[in-house]
Amino acid sequence: MWAASCLASCCATCACHACTTVVSGISRRSARIAYCGLFALSLIVSWILREVAAPLMEKLPWINHFHKTPDREWFETDAVLRVSLGNFMFFTILATMMVGVKNQKDPRDSLHHGGWMAKVVCWCILVILMFFLPNEIVSFYESISKFGSGLFLLVQVVLLLDFVHGWNDKWVGYDEKFWYVALFVVSLVCYVGTFAFSGLLFHWFTPSGQDCGLNTFFIVMTLIFAFVFAIVALHPAVNGSVLPASVISLYCMYLCYSGLASEPREYECNGLHRHSKAVSTGTLSIGLLTTVLSVVYSAVRAGSSTALLSPPSSPRAGADKPLLPLDNKANEQEEKEKACKPVTYSYSFFHIIFSLASMYSAMLLTGWSTSIGESGKLVDVGWPSVWVRILTGWATAGLYTWSLVAPILFPEREF
Repeated sequence: MWAASCLASCCATCACHACTTVVSGISRRSARIAYCGLFALSLIVSWILREVAAPLMEKLPWINHFHKTPDREWFETDAVLRVSLGNFMFFTILATMMVGVKNQKDPRDSLHHGGWMAKVVCWCILVILMFFLPNEIVSFYESISKFGSGLFLLVQVVLLLDFVHGWNDKWVGYDEKFWYVALFVVSLVCYVGTFAFSGLLFHWFTPSGQDCGLNTFFIVMTLIFAFVFAIVALHPAVNGSVLPASVISLYCMYLCYSGLASEPREYECNGLHRHSKAVSTGTLSIGLLTTVLSVVYSAVRAGSSTALLSPPSSPRAGADKPLLPLDNKANEQEEKEKACKPVTYSYSFFHIIFSLASMYSAMLLTGWSTSIGESGKLVDVGWPSVWVRILTGWATAGLYTWSLVAPILFPEREF
């Protein structure tokens, strides 16, 4: 008994020491990666609790105070929403605290990049406290999460537009034949991929013998967008480039696929999954991993975007610098030299991205809080998911087209 107690004490000490070592090794350049890791941890916790927490939550009187106990899916959704609410509160508090940070001499700059042990503890406490809140607050958070998720998707679109325009400007700026050929090849590959992808969508989601007019409409509209992008971009008055048009066309087709693939498994026009009656753990893992990568990319990209985050007088965030340090001494020297330099991106908006991403991830894991029965075991499945994806594709098309024609319609303004 004494030996077991000593062994447990040693294991706990080693675990604490390991955690302390990890968090103390997080520097200025790796802080964004650490925030992404914490967010990924919240998704893993949400997924685990969705699978195992329902029986326990049924016994909590302040949660299960109904005359008739709800279905198991209600408790699964409630568990995900409570973890998401804790994550949302954590990043929202940080966003509020970071408002107005303009240079690295501000004490809050150190708070943004350091204090990781305290941050992890606070995050855990917030998540635990969310399970003591009344259901009305969680229900309200569920309602606003749908709007927050839409804002997050719009931010993703803006980041993508910023990326493709920057990519095109960089290659054109080289003003060499090789890079012009590269632009043409990449554009051609994207267009071939777009039209090949559309053929697969017709094959998968408009099976013969079924009335699938809605799916056909979605695919045809996306193809029309692809043609419109090319026509507008190549118009002499616009003087645009075909590379952004091709990349946005491929992305819109992907969103169309993502929306159609989210159709309920029993829907007769979902030929991709109409014969599947269950989903494997591997499929769920891939779906969750895709979600994590998408959210993490958006957050990291937001932290480097000059269009959204960087103050006009500040250097671009992370430009030509690795996110993870390789030389601690060199990093310490650089910290001293940059003590009074302006921040490279808006810390407040960076945390807002994660706040919105918390809402978005909760909606994905709960089927936008409308999944019932077997579909509740799936990630991002149901008609709300379908329409969110499709409308996001249409919003992407509208924003890209506007980015081309706005300078012509309002020449006196800078876009």
